[in-house]
Amino acid sequence: MDAQGRGRADNIDPADQWVLNPNTGEYELRLTPSAPQSAVPGPRRPSTPTPPSTPSRTAPSGTPEVPGQRRRRAEPEPPPGRRSRRQPVKKKSKAKKVLLWTGGSMAFVLVAVSAAGYLYIKHLNDNITSVSDDGASTGGFSKDKAINLLIIGTDKRTGKGNEGYGDAGSVGHADTNILLHISKDRSNATALSIPRDLIVDVPDCPTEQSDGTTKVIAGTQNVRFNTSLGQDDRTPSCTVRTVTELTGIKPDNFMVADFNAVKTLTDAVGGVEVCLGKDIDDKQSHLKLSKGTHEISGETALAFVRTRHSVGFGGDLSRIQLQQQFLSALMRKLSSNSTLTSPTKLLKLAEVGTKALTVDSQLDSIGKLKDLGLELGKLNPKNLTFTTIPVLDNPAEKVKATVVLNESKAPAVFQAIKQDVSFTAVKKKQAQASKDAAAARLEGDKSAASDVRVRILNGGAPAGSAQETLSWLQNDEGVLKSENAGNAPAELAKTTLEYAPDQADQARELASLMGLSGSAMKPGKSVTNSQGLPAITLTLGKDFQGAGVSLTTPTKAPEVDSKTTADKVTCAK
Repeated sequence: MDAQGRGRADNIDPADQWVLNPNTGEYELRLTPSAPQSAVPGPRRPSTPTPPSTPSRTAPSGTPEVPGQRRRRAEPEPPPGRRSRRQPVKKKSKAKKVLLWTGGSMAFVLVAVSAAGYLYIKHLNDNITSVSDDGASTGGFSKDKAINLLIIGTDKRTGKGNEGYGDAGSVGHADTNILLHISKDRSNATALSIPRDLIVDVPDCPTEQSDGTTKVIAGTQNVRFNTSLGQDDRTPSCTVRTVTELTGIKPDNFMVADFNAVKTLTDAVGGVEVCLGKDIDDKQSHLKLSKGTHEISGETALAFVRTRHSVGFGGDLSRIQLQQQFLSALMRKLSSNSTLTSPTKLLKLAEVGTKALTVDSQLDSIGKLKDLGLELGKLNPKNLTFTTIPVLDNPAEKVKATVVLNESKAPAVFQAIKQDVSFTAVKKKQAQASKDAAAARLEGDKSAASDVRVRILNGGAPAGSAQETLSWLQNDEGVLKSENAGNAPAELAKTTLEYAPDQADQARELASLMGLSGSAMKPGKSVTNSQGLPAITLTLGKDFQGAGVSLTTPTKAPEVDSKTTADKVTCAK
C-alpha cells in the first residue's frame, strides 16, 4: 500500500489495536477487515502459540490476516430512520476493582502485566536477567504458603544520566532493602525496611562463579548491612543469607533494581503523587520541591527516594520513610483504573519491568513472575503495612553514623512475621464457635507437673528436639514422668498434644509449660508408655522453636516506632 493509502502496517501502534472487552474484562486484538494488518505479532495464546515468524494466511479477498486474531462480527446497518436496537454494554466498575500492589516497584509491574493478559513471551523472557540464589533461599515461593520476598535497591551508577548519583567507585551495594512478607491467606502483608547502615554480621557466602565453580566468600563481623552486596564480590544471595542471619526469616525469592528502575517505571505510569510537609532543596540528591503534593517521575522520582539531608534528622532512617511513601504512591497509581485500562501503559510497563529487574534463578521466566504477581494481587492495599526494623544509634560512635539492632523490640517484630501475624487489623473469617471451643480446652484444673506422664515425639522439628525438650521438662520444670519416644510416623506443621478425657488436667499443665494454644490440644485417646502406663502424647512439629520457647501465636503484632499503610497519603517532614 502506498503513502496515499489508508496507512502503512508498520506505522500502526500495536497498543492502539488492543480493545477492552467489557464482557470478559480482558483485552483482545481487533482490527476491521478493511484495515491493513499490523506486522507486530499478537499475543501468544498458551493453547495455540504462534511465533512471530509464522507466515500470515490470506483471506479470500486477498487481505493478509494476522494469525490468531479475533475479527469483530459485522453488525447489519439499521433501516433508514430507525435506531439500532443494539444497546451499549455497561462497563464493569473500575475493571472489576482489581487491586494491585507491591513491596518493591518490580513486583508491581508483574501484577499489572498479568492483569492485562498479553505478553510477548519470548521477547520479555529475553529481557529478564537472573542470578543464582546459591541455595540461600527456600527454593521459591509456594501458592499455599506465606511468601517472603526480599527487594534490594542498589546504588550502582550504571546507566545514562546516573553519573551524579551514588559513590563513584560503588559496585552496587544493598542501599535499599525491604523484606516483604505476604500472609498465607493473602489477607495482609508487611514491608519491613532494613537500614543500610545497620551493623550486622555478614556470614560466609558460597557463591557460584562464572565458570560454574563455587567460591566461599568469607564473612565479616560488625559491618554495615549494605556491604552484604557488592563488597568482596558478594552477590544478592549473600544479602539473602545476611537477612536470614539477622531476622531468622529465610526469603523465598529476591529481586534487585538499580537507579534506572525508579526513573523508567515512574515514566511508564505517567508519574506518581507524593507529599512534602515543607520546602526541600537538597543539593546532594538534586531534589527541589515546594511544600505540598507533587506528581513526580524520572529524575525527580529518583531524587525523591534518595534525599535524606533535608528531611527528618537527615539520616538513612528519614530517607526510608520517603521510600515507603514512594512505594505506596506507586502502588496506588498502578491499581488505578487509568493504568489498568490503558494498553499503551501496560505494554510499556511490561517492557520496562522486565528490563529493570534482576531476579533469582527461581524467578527466571515470565510464567514464574506472573504467578508471583497474581499472588501479590490478592492483597488489599489497606492491609499492607510499611515499617522499619527497630534500631538504636550505635553506642560505640561519638559521631552517630550507624545503628544497631534494638534487642528489646526487634525480636518480637521478627517473631510476629514468622508467625504470620498481621500488623494491621484484619477481620478473619473464622467461626467464633470454633475459636471458643479451642480456647475452652485451656480452662479448668491443672495437675501438678510431677503427675504429668508424657511421651515426646519428633514430628518435623530439628533433629534432637525431642531429647532437648525431655531434658528441659525433667530438669527445669519437674515433669519427671516423661520419655523420648523417637520420631513420629509423619511430620506435622504444628506441634500437637493428644490426650484422653481423663487426662485433661495433665494436658492443661503441659500446655501451660510449653506455651501451647488451645488449638494445639487434641482430645483423643491415651497411649501406653514404655512402662505400660497411660500417657499423653506431645508431638513436636515444624513450628517448634526450642525448649522453653512459647508456641502460642500472638493475636496482635508488637508496637513499632512507626508504620504506615499503602492506602494512605503521608507528607514527609
